[in-house]
Amino acid sequence: MSLKKMKKEDLELLSNKDITCLILEESKKSINTADLFRKIIELLELPASVFENKIADYYTALATDKRFILLKDGTWDLRSRHTSDKVIKVSDEEDEEEEEVEEKEETDDEIEEDEFDDSETDEYDDDTNEELKDLVIIDEDELELEQ
Repeated sequence: MSLKKMKKEDLELLSNKDITCLILEESKKSINTADLFRKIIELLELPASVFENKIADYYTALATDKRFILLKDGTWDLRSRHTSDKVIKVSDEEDEEEEEVEEKEETDDEIEEDEFDDSETDEYDDDTNEELKDLVIIDEDELELEQ
């Protein structure tokens, strides 16, 4: 059934991501974020203020849904229509943390390959242990009693 033939009540039961999926299926081409969201607002007969208030949330929803891909030209399309070489990798904090860990592991491997003096590491450990010898660990209940 065409989106334009669907009743507003039926559309309201769908999420914005589901409506986006239907829009992209019908359009047969990729569409940018703003145009997609404007079509949803038009279909649901929402006030224009919704666009500015919710466009960022809408973009995030698309970026986190595996059905959609962001193409190099900045438009969205259905993932099922494309091969991975056209997709822009949307980087998030978890990806960056994984990259940092991988870089650190590579550095550790390089150190293992090189010879180095173990005595430097032992000195560091001794100093650290000396500094921490007077450290006392208390639980939250004890902390509350002291206050």
